[in-house]
Amino acid sequence: MFHRIFLAINLPDKVKVGLVKHQEKISEMFTSSGFRDPVRWTKKENLHITLVFLGQTRDVMIPEICEETEKVVSDNHAFFVGLREICYAPPRKMPPRMVWASGEKSEELALLQAGLEKALMNPSGREAKMGGKRAYSPHITLGRIRTWDFKKIAPEERPQIREDIVLDFPVESVEIMESNLKRTGAEYTVMESIPLIK
Repeated sequence: MFHRIFLAINLPDKVKVGLVKHQEKISEMFTSSGFRDPVRWTKKENLHITLVFLGQTRDVMIPEICEETEKVVSDNHAFFVGLREICYAPPRKMPPRMVWASGEKSEELALLQAGLEKALMNPSGREAKMGGKRAYSPHITLGRIRTWDFKKIAPEERPQIREDIVLDFPVESVEIMESNLKRTGAEYTVMESIPLIK
């Protein structure tokens, strides 16, 4: 049996509430101009920072994933993440594929993500589907853009989405998550929560 697995940092509820307010504000920017909102917004409970995406994984591999993840996480201290901007993404891509909240790079987060990625390389020697050799930059997907609807809006009429924000929160654990794709959207389940050193 296969499970769709990823490693993530889940967000405090107050941060999720703050991000949902920004989702609602941007949605209003589209609809108040007479357009259909072209963004499929991420549910509040699904907002997170992905560290490593492992994808379809055999259930027999999950104990090893948990063990390797615990080894890395238990060597890292808790730290803070600061979210600083909401914008179209990826940067400089048009039409954009999503709206996200980007965060400040931090040494603690970079070391944690790189350590997890290295520990969870698959048997063929290819790295997990996140980061690679690029510098890791944290972001939270607020919504995915329906390209067809977005292209119906003339470039000069599209809302300019680029907003500075200040949302800081502590990262005290890493979660091993399972994603179940359903008609109503993805549903995430925490398989294991591993605390960082306090």
